[in-house]
Amino acid sequence: MDIRAVIMAGGAGTRFWPLSRKKNPKQFLPIVSDKTMIEETVHRLLAKVPSNNIYTIANFAQTQVIRSLLPDLPQENLLVEPTGKNTAPSLMLATAWIYLQNPKAVLAALPADHLIKDAPLFLRKLDAGATAAAKGENLITFGIPPAYPETGYDYIRFSPEKPLHFLDEPFFPVQEFKEKPEYEQAKNFLEEGNYFWNSGMFLWRADIFVQKLEKHAPSMFIYWQKILDALKNKDETQIASIFEEIPSISIDHALLEKAEGVLMAIGNFGWSDVGAWSSLADIWPRDKEGNTLRGESIILDSQNCLLYNPHKLTALIGVKDIIVVDTQDALLITHKNMAQKVKDIVEKIKQKGKVKYL
Repeated sequence: MDIRAVIMAGGAGTRFWPLSRKKNPKQFLPIVSDKTMIEETVHRLLAKVPSNNIYTIANFAQTQVIRSLLPDLPQENLLVEPTGKNTAPSLMLATAWIYLQNPKAVLAALPADHLIKDAPLFLRKLDAGATAAAKGENLITFGIPPAYPETGYDYIRFSPEKPLHFLDEPFFPVQEFKEKPEYEQAKNFLEEGNYFWNSGMFLWRADIFVQKLEKHAPSMFIYWQKILDALKNKDETQIASIFEEIPSISIDHALLEKAEGVLMAIGNFGWSDVGAWSSLADIWPRDKEGNTLRGESIILDSQNCLLYNPHKLTALIGVKDIIVVDTQDALLITHKNMAQKVKDIVEKIKQKGKVKYL
């Protein structure tokens, strides 16, 4: 199979403010190891996908950072989206680029900033997913078995009956994509047992993607045709013009939730989207009181806190379940349960015009 990995690297990482900033978002930070998140992602793939078949897509400024972090990727594989318009436009552009090279190529769309603890298992399932995409008119995704009723993730409802098998891996028909639920609804999802977290990872054959787009998302297919023509003519100005017009929408909403033949494999390979500071409590080492600490600290009568302050000594006394993040110019303090709302703080900063903190 001709497998092409497209790493979606255009995110803003707002929930990791104040460490993650516009010029240095989460995917370019060494959060889970001494490598940046995007370096971890590429390193994981190289055991299965050669570097000349690995692509990134991000804005111009982010692509310059990627070039410095990943010098072994071919320069022509560093695709630039003129304007950030969510995952549907960016993946349409990437798929069109690959389609012109080989319409039968299988594209694996993968976020740049996710943690996967069991890389060998992930690669085996990626191989099975690519096989499923190559052999049938299928769009493939990975669902993550939910560990708790998370309200910050989208969910996938699937049928556990009569899965299809590729390379001995079961693939279940997807019935519905569900938006981020309220807590009680998330609890119901877990009790029903056929709702998994949406990993945001997808596979499809380029020509099948085109067919599905034309049939199930005709309003987006119009833009596909324009993008394809612009790429054929090597007209970057036209691509920029298309991205000004194209709707800002996720690939889930634009296509997958409307299409037939969407299959889900079980993503039980130690996944985390590392989507908020609170997620690091399960990744970084903890002390005997459940505190997760980065930086010199003295802790008294405090439990289950997360502290990031590599610049100075920090003392915690009599607190629990809080997050403290101190950078050179900003300090964040929040309850762990409110960590998803850090992105709302970033929005407030924008509204106040305090751009130096973004």
